[in-house]
Amino acid sequence: GNMWFLWLFGNNVEDSMGRVPYLIFYLLCGLAAAATQMFISPSSIIPMVGASGAISGVMGAYVVLYPRVRVHMIVILVVFVTRIAVPAYLMLGYWFLLQLLGGSVATAEGGVAFWAHVGGFLAGTVLISIFKDDALVAQHRAMAGMIGGPAYQGRR
Repeated sequence: GNMWFLWLFGNNVEDSMGRVPYLIFYLLCGLAAAATQMFISPSSIIPMVGASGAISGVMGAYVVLYPRVRVHMIVILVVFVTRIAVPAYLMLGYWFLLQLLGGSVATAEGGVAFWAHVGGFLAGTVLISIFKDDALVAQHRAMAGMIGGPAYQGRR
């Protein structure tokens, strides 16, 4: 799941700042995520392993940069399966709410660092204002408009 989200959102966030700043941004989000988890559960003896907090930071940056970009989701209702497209802020907002709820009801035995996800996401929403390059963001938005925007829809 982590790699899927990184693949979906990571390249666009990297395009907004360049490779080296993206690496620093990613690592800072991971550190903020770990610090949040440790602050919320200082007596936990369960080790934290994984990059989900840093990837959560990438998702937080994405929702700040491209909130209205349509994200395709698969919806499964018993035996009915369909695909819907929703704005990124709706999908990522829903994901963030799930992390908040998971963190408030999870037990220590669960093994998911929900608060690391929350901390990483919030760090990404804040840090993106420092790391983004406005010219690269504008260029990326313009290219996205040409490829998938309304002006391109009928030209195939």
